[in-house]
Amino acid sequence: MKKLCLVIFVLCGVSYGEQIQNTSAIDTIRDTILKKLKDLWTDIGNPDWQYIAKKKNGLDGEIVLEFKQLCEKFDRLTKPKIPDTILKSLWSWIIIEEELNNIDNLYFKFRQLQENPDPLINGKSWEELAQIIINDGPQRNSAFKSLEIMQDLIYDNVEGHKSIYDSVIQASDEQLCDLSQSTNQLIFNMYTLLQMVQLKAYTMIQFSWMLLRVYNKGNFSMETNLMKQSYLERMATQAVALKNALKSAKNDLWKCDPKIHSEGETYTEITRFLQGFIVNEVDLNSENTCRENCAFYKYTKQHSCFKNQFCSKQSPCKGNVVGCTFVDSDMWICQAPRWTNKRYDWIEYENGRTLGEKKTCTRAITKVDSWWRWLFWHCSYCFCFCDDSKDPLSNRYFNLREVTSDVETNKVITGIRFVKSSGVIHIQIQEGQLGEHGEVNSSSVTWKPVDDYNIESSGVQVGVDYHMLTWEHRAIDLDDLILPKDHILTGIKFRKVGGHLNLEIRGSEFNITSGKLKDSGKKSRWISNDNTDGAYEKPRTQLHLYKPDVPTKRSIARSEPDSKSDQYIEFTSTDVDADVSQSAVPFIDTQWVTPNPPIPLVGAGVYHKGSRYSGGFIALKVFTYDYSDQIVSFFPELNEAEFKK
Repeated sequence: MKKLCLVIFVLCGVSYGEQIQNTSAIDTIRDTILKKLKDLWTDIGNPDWQYIAKKKNGLDGEIVLEFKQLCEKFDRLTKPKIPDTILKSLWSWIIIEEELNNIDNLYFKFRQLQENPDPLINGKSWEELAQIIINDGPQRNSAFKSLEIMQDLIYDNVEGHKSIYDSVIQASDEQLCDLSQSTNQLIFNMYTLLQMVQLKAYTMIQFSWMLLRVYNKGNFSMETNLMKQSYLERMATQAVALKNALKSAKNDLWKCDPKIHSEGETYTEITRFLQGFIVNEVDLNSENTCRENCAFYKYTKQHSCFKNQFCSKQSPCKGNVVGCTFVDSDMWICQAPRWTNKRYDWIEYENGRTLGEKKTCTRAITKVDSWWRWLFWHCSYCFCFCDDSKDPLSNRYFNLREVTSDVETNKVITGIRFVKSSGVIHIQIQEGQLGEHGEVNSSSVTWKPVDDYNIESSGVQVGVDYHMLTWEHRAIDLDDLILPKDHILTGIKFRKVGGHLNLEIRGSEFNITSGKLKDSGKKSRWISNDNTDGAYEKPRTQLHLYKPDVPTKRSIARSEPDSKSDQYIEFTSTDVDADVSQSAVPFIDTQWVTPNPPIPLVGAGVYHKGSRYSGGFIALKVFTYDYSDQIVSFFPELNEAEFKK
C-alpha cells in the first residue's frame, strides 16, 4: 500500500512541477514565499546563520530584512479590480471585506516597520506588532482570526454548502451586462484577491512566530507545522471550489443599454436605407401610365416627376423603388426638417389612418391627393421603399479590411467596438501588451485608429474594401466565435458569405507563462462560421423583427440579447405605422466592450439585442480568457504529510 501511495505521490509531484511551470501569478508568488519561509525556519535554527546574522543586524533585524525582500516581491503583484455591484448584495462578502481590510491594515503596519531593520530602534515595535498579528484585541481581530473567518466564508468544505464563487455566479446572471468583467473573469479576480490577502496573513503570522522564537517567547515549531498544513488544505479546497465554479461561469461580456442613448456615443445607425417613400404610380413606369396598381411595383425606379406635383416638393429616389403598397388615396404629409435623415415625420390619410406620431409639424403640411385619368385609370399615390445607394445622406457601408493588433510588439486585442467613420462602420480594436502569466500591461492599452478611408477615393472598391447594404444584400450573420485552445484574439474583420456580412476572427498561439506570442504572432489562424441559410443540413435561421420601432424611444423596453449563434438578421425599415418606415433597424451599438482590468480574449461575437416592438441593436461581445488550467489545486507537501501518517 505504501508503495502505491509513493507511486501516486511521485506522479503527482511531476504533475505539480508541471503546474508550477504554467501557473497564475498568485500561485507562482505563493510557491516562492512558501519555499522561502521553509528555508528561513531552517536558517534560524542553524548556528552558522545565527552567527552571521548577529554580525549584521542581529537575529531579529535579519528576519525583518528577509521579510522585507519577500514582501517587495509580493507587492509587485497587481491588486485586481473587483466590481462591487454584485458583491455588495452578498452578506458573506460584506464580512469577508471587513476581515480583508483588517489584514490589509496590519500588512501596511508590517511594511512600515520594515523600513529600518535596526533592532535597537524598532525591536520593541516589532514584538508588539507580532503580538497584535497573532492575538485578538478588544476591538479588532488578529490576522490569525481574520484568516480563519475568511476561509470559512470562502468555502467551508461542508457538503451541500456553496462557495462564495458559486454565490457570485448565481447573483451575476441578471447583472452581467452592468459589469466591466465577465462572470468568469470576476470570480478569478476574486480568487486572486482573496489568495493575496490570505497569503499576506499567513506570511505575517509566520513572521510573528519566527520573531517571537528568537526573542525566546516560545519554540512555535508545532504551531508552524499545523498552520502550514491547515493553510495548504484550505488553499487546495478553495482552488478546487474555484475550478468547479469556473466550469459554469460564463466568460462572455456584452453591454446593456445605457441610461441615456446618445447618437455618436452609444449608438449609430444606417441612414436613408429602404426608407418609406410616397410616390405616384405615374412616376413608377417609363410610359407614365396608371394602368396597374401599387402592389404591381415590387422592384422598379422613379422614372419621372409628372407635372411637378408632390414629387417636386421632396428629394427624388434615384435608386430602386421596392415593395409598394396602397394605403389610401388622399393624405396630409408632414415632411421632416431638411437637416434630418428622414423624409416624413407623419402622414395622415383621409380614412383616419396615421403613420408615425402626429405632433406639431415644423414645416408646412402638404395636402396630397391621388387623381383619375379619364374615367378608367386611377393614378394612386403609393407607399414604397427607396433603396438609393447614391443618396449622399445614406450611410450603409461596412468595412471589410482586416483589423489586427501589433503582434510584432506582443500586443493582443483587449476590447472592441463599432465606430462610424466617413460613413463607413468599422470594428475598432483596443490592444495591449501581453505579459507573464497571461496578464495585460494596463499602461500599454490603447485604441488602434481605424483605417479611415472614403468610399469615393481612388482604389477603394465595393466588395473588397467595404460592403454596401442593398435590398438584395442586407443580412448580417449572428455568431459567437471561440478560438482553439492556446490561442488568443489578435484579429477581427467582416467578410461576405453568400451576400451576408459574416464575422471572422484571428487567433495567435501563445505561451501563458512567458506571455509571449509564438513566432512573434506568425502562428496565427482565422476562424469563422461558414454556415449559410441555404445549407442542406442545419441551415442558418433568420431572426425576425415584429413591427420594429426606433429602439432609442423612451417607450421602448430595455434591450436584451434575443439572438442565438448561427442565426442572421436583415436590416430593414421601422414599422410603417410607428415611424412611417423612416429609420433603418437594427441600430448599431457603439459602446465599448472592454473588460476592466484588461485581459486576453479568446473569442468575439456579433449578436442582436432588443425587445418586442423594437428594432433593437446589432452589438459586439467578447469572450475572456479562462485561467482554470493555471490554478494550482495540488500541493505535494499535503500528500507527503498524509503518506507519512
